[in-house]
Amino acid sequence: MVVVAAEKVPYVPEGLEAIIFTADGEMRQALNNLQATNSGFGFVNQDNVFKVCDQPYPLHVKNMIRNVLEGKFDDSCAGLKQLYDLGYSPTDIITTLFRVIKNYDMAEYLKLEFMKETGFVHMRICDGVGSLYSALRFGC
Repeated sequence: MVVVAAEKVPYVPEGLEAIIFTADGEMRQALNNLQATNSGFGFVNQDNVFKVCDQPYPLHVKNMIRNVLEGKFDDSCAGLKQLYDLGYSPTDIITTLFRVIKNYDMAEYLKLEFMKETGFVHMRICDGVGSLYSALRFGC
Protein backbone atom coordinates (compact mmCIF):
# COMPACT_ATOMS: atom_id res chain seq x y z
CA MET A 1 0.00 0.00 0.00
CA VAL A 2 2.95 2.31 0.61
CA VAL A 3 4.03 2.11 -3.03
CA VAL A 4 0.45 2.49 -4.28
CA ALA A 5 -0.01 5.64 -2.19
CA ALA A 6 3.43 7.09 -2.95
CA GLU A 7 3.03 6.60 -6.70
CA LYS A 8 -0.65 7.63 -6.64
CA VAL A 9 -1.69 4.48 -8.49
CA PRO A 10 -5.44 4.40 -9.19
CA TYR A 11 -6.90 1.04 -8.16
CA VAL A 12 -9.84 -0.90 -6.86
CA PRO A 13 -9.42 -3.42 -4.00
CA GLU A 14 -10.10 -6.35 -6.35
CA GLY A 15 -7.17 -5.17 -8.47
CA LEU A 16 -4.82 -5.40 -5.52
CA GLU A 17 -6.18 -8.87 -4.72
CA ALA A 18 -5.34 -9.87 -8.29
CA ILE A 19 -1.81 -8.47 -7.83
CA ILE A 20 -1.41 -10.61 -4.70
CA PHE A 21 -2.75 -13.69 -6.50
CA THR A 22 -0.47 -13.30 -9.52
CA ALA A 23 2.60 -12.63 -7.38
CA ASP A 24 2.06 -15.84 -5.39
CA GLY A 25 3.77 -14.45 -2.29
CA GLU A 26 6.73 -12.77 -3.99
CA MET A 27 7.04 -9.06 -3.17
CA ARG A 28 9.23 -8.21 -6.17
CA GLN A 29 6.79 -9.92 -8.49
CA ALA A 30 3.91 -8.00 -6.90
CA LEU A 31 5.70 -4.69 -7.45
CA ASN A 32 6.54 -5.64 -11.05
CA ASN A 33 2.92 -6.63 -11.73
CA LEU A 34 1.66 -3.42 -10.14
CA GLN A 35 4.04 -1.29 -12.20
CA ALA A 36 3.29 -3.13 -15.44
CA THR A 37 -0.47 -2.87 -14.94
CA ASN A 38 -0.29 0.82 -14.05
CA SER A 39 2.01 1.57 -17.00
CA GLY A 40 -0.07 -0.44 -19.44
CA PHE A 41 -3.55 0.63 -18.42
CA GLY A 42 -3.25 3.47 -15.92
CA PHE A 43 -5.67 1.69 -13.60
CA VAL A 44 -5.29 -1.45 -11.48
CA ASN A 45 -8.32 -3.74 -11.59
CA GLN A 46 -8.70 -7.50 -11.97
CA ASP A 47 -9.10 -7.54 -15.73
CA ASN A 48 -6.08 -5.34 -16.33
CA VAL A 49 -3.86 -7.31 -13.95
CA PHE A 50 -4.70 -10.68 -15.52
CA LYS A 51 -4.21 -9.26 -19.02
CA VAL A 52 -0.77 -7.89 -18.16
CA CYS A 53 0.32 -10.97 -16.22
CA ASP A 54 -1.12 -13.28 -18.90
CA GLN A 55 -2.63 -15.71 -16.41
CA PRO A 56 -6.01 -17.42 -16.62
CA TYR A 57 -8.71 -15.61 -14.73
CA PRO A 58 -9.16 -17.43 -11.38
CA LEU A 59 -12.95 -17.07 -11.49
CA HIS A 60 -12.99 -19.11 -14.69
CA VAL A 61 -10.86 -21.79 -13.01
CA LYS A 62 -13.12 -21.76 -9.92
CA ASN A 63 -16.09 -22.44 -12.19
CA MET A 64 -14.24 -25.43 -13.65
CA ILE A 65 -13.63 -26.82 -10.15
CA ARG A 66 -17.24 -26.21 -9.15
CA ASN A 67 -18.40 -28.06 -12.27
CA VAL A 68 -16.23 -31.06 -11.38
CA LEU A 69 -17.59 -31.09 -7.82
CA GLU A 70 -21.15 -30.97 -9.18
CA GLY A 71 -20.46 -33.79 -11.65
CA LYS A 72 -20.68 -31.51 -14.69
CA PHE A 73 -17.54 -32.88 -16.30
CA ASP A 74 -18.41 -31.79 -19.84
CA ASP A 75 -18.79 -28.19 -18.65
CA SER A 76 -15.48 -28.39 -16.83
CA CYS A 77 -13.75 -29.76 -19.93
CA ALA A 78 -15.33 -27.05 -22.06
CA GLY A 79 -13.93 -24.43 -19.65
CA LEU A 80 -10.49 -26.01 -19.85
CA LYS A 81 -10.63 -26.11 -23.65
CA GLN A 82 -11.72 -22.47 -23.69
CA LEU A 83 -8.65 -21.46 -21.67
CA TYR A 84 -6.43 -23.49 -24.00
CA ASP A 85 -8.07 -21.92 -27.06
CA LEU A 86 -7.45 -18.45 -25.57
CA GLY A 87 -3.74 -19.24 -25.84
CA TYR A 88 -2.88 -20.18 -22.28
CA SER A 89 -0.27 -22.91 -22.07
CA PRO A 90 -1.01 -26.10 -20.14
CA THR A 91 1.59 -24.95 -17.59
CA ASP A 92 -0.22 -21.62 -17.05
CA ILE A 93 -3.55 -23.40 -16.68
CA ILE A 94 -2.33 -26.08 -14.27
CA THR A 95 -0.39 -23.58 -12.15
CA THR A 96 -3.44 -21.34 -11.78
CA LEU A 97 -5.59 -24.39 -11.10
CA PHE A 98 -3.28 -25.50 -8.28
CA ARG A 99 -3.29 -22.05 -6.68
CA VAL A 100 -7.08 -21.79 -6.88
CA ILE A 101 -7.53 -25.28 -5.41
CA LYS A 102 -5.38 -24.35 -2.40
CA ASN A 103 -7.90 -21.66 -1.42
CA TYR A 104 -11.11 -23.29 -2.65
CA ASP A 105 -13.75 -24.00 -0.02
CA MET A 106 -14.20 -27.77 -0.10
CA ALA A 107 -13.70 -30.77 2.16
CA GLU A 108 -10.05 -31.33 3.03
CA TYR A 109 -9.92 -34.85 1.58
CA LEU A 110 -11.29 -33.53 -1.74
CA LYS A 111 -8.82 -30.68 -1.76
CA LEU A 112 -5.94 -33.12 -1.24
CA GLU A 113 -7.25 -35.38 -4.00
CA PHE A 114 -7.57 -32.43 -6.39
CA MET A 115 -4.05 -31.30 -5.52
CA LYS A 116 -2.67 -34.80 -6.03
CA GLU A 117 -4.24 -35.10 -9.50
CA THR A 118 -3.13 -31.58 -10.38
CA GLY A 119 0.40 -32.51 -9.32
CA PHE A 120 0.35 -35.59 -11.57
CA VAL A 121 -0.75 -33.50 -14.55
CA HIS A 122 1.87 -30.86 -13.78
CA MET A 123 4.55 -33.56 -13.61
CA ARG A 124 3.50 -34.92 -17.01
CA ILE A 125 3.55 -31.44 -18.51
CA CYS A 126 7.06 -30.89 -17.12
CA ASP A 127 8.09 -34.21 -18.66
CA GLY A 128 7.21 -32.77 -22.06
CA VAL A 129 3.64 -33.90 -22.55
CA GLY A 130 2.41 -30.34 -22.92
CA SER A 131 -0.71 -30.90 -24.98
CA LEU A 132 -4.31 -30.16 -24.16
CA TYR A 133 -4.93 -33.89 -23.84
CA SER A 134 -2.51 -34.25 -20.94
CA ALA A 135 -4.24 -31.34 -19.23
CA LEU A 136 -7.64 -32.91 -19.90
CA ARG A 137 -6.64 -35.86 -17.73
CA PHE A 138 -7.47 -33.70 -14.68
CA GLY A 139 -11.21 -33.45 -14.91
CA CYS A 140 -12.31 -35.02 -18.13
